[in-house]
Amino acid sequence: MPRVHYLAAVEESGVLETLAAFHPHIAGTPPLAIDVEGSDIDVLCDYADADAFTRVVVDVYATAEGFRISQWRTGPRAIVAGFHVAGWPFEIFGQDTPAEHQAGWRHFLVEKRLLDLGVPELRTAVVAEKRSGRKTEPAFADLLRLDGNPYEALLALDQLDDEALRELLRSAGF
Repeated sequence: MPRVHYLAAVEESGVLETLAAFHPHIAGTPPLAIDVEGSDIDVLCDYADADAFTRVVVDVYATAEGFRISQWRTGPRAIVAGFHVAGWPFEIFGQDTPAEHQAGWRHFLVEKRLLDLGVPELRTAVVAEKRSGRKTEPAFADLLRLDGNPYEALLALDQLDDEALRELLRSAGF
Protein backbone atom coordinates (compact mmCIF):
# COMPACT_ATOMS: atom_id res chain seq x y z
CA MET A 1 0.00 0.00 0.00
CA PRO A 2 1.58 3.32 -1.03
CA ARG A 3 1.92 5.93 1.66
CA VAL A 4 -0.24 9.03 1.60
CA HIS A 5 0.98 12.44 0.46
CA TYR A 6 3.08 14.05 3.17
CA LEU A 7 0.50 16.81 3.74
CA ALA A 8 -2.17 14.21 4.49
CA ALA A 9 0.21 12.66 7.03
CA VAL A 10 0.84 16.08 8.58
CA GLU A 11 -2.90 16.59 8.89
CA GLU A 12 -3.50 13.11 10.30
CA SER A 13 -0.70 13.58 12.85
CA GLY A 14 -2.17 16.87 14.08
CA VAL A 15 1.33 18.28 14.65
CA LEU A 16 0.48 21.79 13.48
CA GLU A 17 -2.43 22.06 15.91
CA THR A 18 -0.82 20.10 18.76
CA LEU A 19 2.42 22.08 18.61
CA ALA A 20 0.90 25.47 17.69
CA ALA A 21 2.21 27.07 20.90
CA PHE A 22 5.72 26.08 19.79
CA HIS A 23 5.53 27.66 16.30
CA PRO A 24 5.92 24.49 14.18
CA HIS A 25 7.56 24.78 10.77
CA ILE A 26 7.31 21.83 8.34
CA ALA A 27 10.68 21.28 6.69
CA GLY A 28 12.76 18.49 5.23
CA THR A 29 12.70 16.81 1.87
CA PRO A 30 8.98 16.12 1.25
CA PRO A 31 8.01 19.82 0.83
CA LEU A 32 10.97 20.18 -1.54
CA ALA A 33 9.89 17.16 -3.62
CA ILE A 34 13.28 15.52 -3.11
CA ASP A 35 12.16 12.85 -0.68
CA VAL A 36 13.08 9.22 -1.17
CA GLU A 37 11.95 6.03 0.54
CA GLY A 38 12.62 6.51 4.25
CA SER A 39 12.63 10.31 4.16
CA ASP A 40 11.01 11.87 7.20
CA ILE A 41 8.83 14.89 7.76
CA ASP A 42 10.71 17.41 9.89
CA VAL A 43 8.76 19.62 12.27
CA LEU A 44 10.91 22.42 13.68
CA CYS A 45 9.67 24.05 16.87
CA ASP A 46 10.83 26.55 19.44
CA TYR A 47 10.03 26.79 23.12
CA ALA A 48 10.62 28.94 26.17
CA ASP A 49 10.05 25.99 28.51
CA ALA A 50 11.69 22.69 27.54
CA ASP A 51 9.68 20.73 30.11
CA ALA A 52 6.35 22.07 28.78
CA PHE A 53 7.38 21.23 25.21
CA THR A 54 8.45 17.72 26.21
CA ARG A 55 5.20 17.14 28.14
CA VAL A 56 3.05 18.05 25.13
CA VAL A 57 5.07 15.85 22.77
CA VAL A 58 4.99 12.89 25.16
CA ASP A 59 1.32 13.34 26.12
CA VAL A 60 0.18 13.35 22.49
CA TYR A 61 2.65 11.11 20.65
CA ALA A 62 3.98 8.56 23.19
CA THR A 63 1.53 5.94 21.89
CA ALA A 64 2.39 6.57 18.23
CA GLU A 65 4.23 3.84 16.35
CA GLY A 66 7.99 3.96 16.93
CA PHE A 67 7.86 6.83 19.44
CA ARG A 68 11.20 7.96 20.84
CA ILE A 69 12.42 11.16 22.46
CA SER A 70 15.82 12.43 23.56
CA GLN A 71 17.68 15.62 24.37
CA TRP A 72 21.05 16.53 22.95
CA ARG A 73 23.75 16.60 25.61
CA THR A 74 25.78 19.35 23.95
CA GLY A 75 25.26 22.41 21.80
CA PRO A 76 21.75 23.82 21.76
CA ARG A 77 20.47 20.86 23.88
CA ALA A 78 17.64 20.34 21.42
CA ILE A 79 14.79 17.96 22.15
CA VAL A 80 14.19 15.48 19.34
CA ALA A 81 11.20 13.15 19.09
CA GLY A 82 10.28 10.69 16.38
CA PHE A 83 7.30 8.53 15.49
CA HIS A 84 5.36 7.24 12.47
CA VAL A 85 1.94 8.35 11.20
CA ALA A 86 0.24 7.33 7.94
CA GLY A 87 3.35 5.55 6.69
CA TRP A 88 5.62 8.54 7.27
CA PRO A 89 8.36 8.94 9.85
CA PHE A 90 8.14 12.28 11.66
CA GLU A 91 10.96 14.03 13.49
CA ILE A 92 10.03 16.82 15.87
CA PHE A 93 12.97 19.07 16.66
CA GLY A 94 12.60 21.68 19.38
CA GLN A 95 15.03 24.16 20.85
CA ASP A 96 14.98 27.52 22.59
CA THR A 97 15.84 29.38 19.37
CA PRO A 98 13.05 30.74 17.15
CA ALA A 99 12.38 28.12 14.46
CA GLU A 100 13.06 30.57 11.64
CA HIS A 101 16.61 31.07 12.98
CA GLN A 102 17.40 27.39 13.47
CA ALA A 103 19.97 25.78 11.18
CA GLY A 104 17.42 23.22 9.93
CA TRP A 105 15.02 25.93 8.76
CA ARG A 106 17.82 27.96 7.19
CA HIS A 107 19.06 24.85 5.34
CA PHE A 108 15.51 24.19 4.13
CA LEU A 109 15.10 27.75 2.81
CA VAL A 110 18.45 27.71 0.96
CA GLU A 111 17.65 24.33 -0.58
CA LYS A 112 14.21 25.62 -1.62
CA ARG A 113 15.72 28.73 -3.21
CA LEU A 114 18.25 26.65 -5.13
CA LEU A 115 15.58 24.24 -6.37
CA ASP A 116 13.23 27.11 -7.28
CA LEU A 117 15.82 28.70 -9.58
CA GLY A 118 14.56 26.52 -12.40
CA VAL A 119 17.41 24.05 -12.84
CA PRO A 120 15.62 20.66 -12.92
CA GLU A 121 18.94 18.82 -13.21
CA LEU A 122 19.77 19.90 -9.65
CA ARG A 123 16.62 18.26 -8.25
CA THR A 124 17.34 15.10 -10.25
CA ALA A 125 20.94 14.99 -9.03
CA VAL A 126 19.98 15.57 -5.37
CA VAL A 127 17.39 12.79 -5.51
CA ALA A 128 19.95 10.46 -7.08
CA GLU A 129 22.44 11.28 -4.30
CA LYS A 130 19.75 10.68 -1.67
CA ARG A 131 18.81 7.35 -3.24
CA SER A 132 22.43 6.30 -2.90
CA GLY A 133 22.22 7.00 0.85
CA ARG A 134 23.51 10.58 1.11
CA LYS A 135 22.01 13.04 3.57
CA THR A 136 20.46 16.14 2.04
CA GLU A 137 22.95 18.83 3.04
CA PRO A 138 26.06 16.82 2.06
CA ALA A 139 24.38 15.98 -1.26
CA PHE A 140 23.76 19.66 -2.04
CA ALA A 141 27.25 20.66 -0.86
CA ASP A 142 28.97 18.03 -3.00
CA LEU A 143 26.88 18.79 -6.08
CA LEU A 144 27.57 22.52 -5.69
CA ARG A 145 31.27 21.84 -5.02
CA LEU A 146 31.19 23.60 -1.65
CA ASP A 147 34.28 23.22 0.53
CA GLY A 148 34.42 22.39 4.21
CA ASN A 149 31.65 21.26 6.52
CA PRO A 150 28.60 20.76 4.26
CA TYR A 151 26.14 22.00 6.88
CA GLU A 152 28.06 25.22 7.51
CA ALA A 153 28.77 25.72 3.80
CA LEU A 154 25.08 25.47 2.98
CA LEU A 155 24.19 27.92 5.76
CA ALA A 156 26.59 30.46 4.28
CA LEU A 157 24.56 30.43 1.05
CA ASP A 158 21.55 32.04 2.73
CA GLN A 159 23.45 35.34 2.55
CA LEU A 160 23.62 35.19 -1.25
CA ASP A 161 21.07 36.75 -3.58
CA ASP A 162 19.47 34.74 -6.36
CA GLU A 163 21.94 35.91 -9.01
CA ALA A 164 24.86 34.72 -6.88
CA LEU A 165 23.08 31.38 -6.40
CA ARG A 166 22.55 31.12 -10.17
CA GLU A 167 26.26 31.74 -10.70
CA LEU A 168 27.09 29.05 -8.13
CA LEU A 169 24.83 26.63 -10.00
CA ARG A 170 26.47 27.50 -13.33
CA SER A 171 29.98 27.09 -11.91
CA ALA A 172 28.96 23.67 -10.53
CA GLY A 173 27.82 22.61 -14.01
CA PHE A 174 24.04 23.10 -13.67
